[in-house]
Amino acid sequence: MKRMPGWITGIFVAGTFLALTWFESKRPLRKSVEPKLVREARNLSIAGLGVVALTLCEDPVTRPLTRWSARRRRGILPALRLPVWLEIVAAVMLLDYTLYLWHVLTHKVPWLWRFHAAHHVDLDLDASTAIRFHVGELTQSVAWRAAQIVVIGVSPLALSVWQTLLLVSILFHHSNANLATESERRLGWFVVTPRMHGIHHSMRQNETNSNWSSGLSLWDRIHRTLKLDVPQDAVTIGVPAFQNPSCVTLPRVLSLPFDPPADWWTIRN
Repeated sequence: MKRMPGWITGIFVAGTFLALTWFESKRPLRKSVEPKLVREARNLSIAGLGVVALTLCEDPVTRPLTRWSARRRRGILPALRLPVWLEIVAAVMLLDYTLYLWHVLTHKVPWLWRFHAAHHVDLDLDASTAIRFHVGELTQSVAWRAAQIVVIGVSPLALSVWQTLLLVSILFHHSNANLATESERRLGWFVVTPRMHGIHHSMRQNETNSNWSSGLSLWDRIHRTLKLDVPQDAVTIGVPAFQNPSCVTLPRVLSLPFDPPADWWTIRN
């Protein structure tokens, strides 16, 4: 089973990003703290470094592993001998669930949090935040991705389908799109939504430690980490120690894991 053509993924992701950016400008969910162009230039710069890291570190690992898994039929799913379509669906769900577990670890393990915090110190939340991950975090996640592939038994096609759906999903739920409340409530039974993920980006630690799902909201429901009782106008985006725009410049974000604050959750003067 070959991978999805890269151009299909590119069209889906680019189209989603442009559509959400337009929608955000028409119906924003939250007021902006920083100028949008300044933020997006910073976030796209961080994302560009991430693309280089994934190209150099992840692709050379994951592509051979998925081919090996498909050829040798090793892992949980190949052992079940499912129809191809059902194996892909199951692989997408298991990849999504194990990504939930990885996300929890990035918050709970201090060293991992130092890198993941570069994503959370953004003072606003929109579609550009979705692709803003520290190059160090992406590099560290390669080992987890390799374990996902080997244990689950992920084919090249299943991995590429999941990656495409994941990118579309994170662009959507990081967006500053003000959807009709009832429509979002119904969507939230199945997938992560902007209001739901906005709570996860709150500067209150108990709110940040909730809503860890990236695709299906099912995992937060199962683990009782779902939090929906916070109105969006009560959410302040970011990390308390980095509420000043001068603290979230590009050089500061990139050096953050190596010079972390003594206390992340106290607002500095």
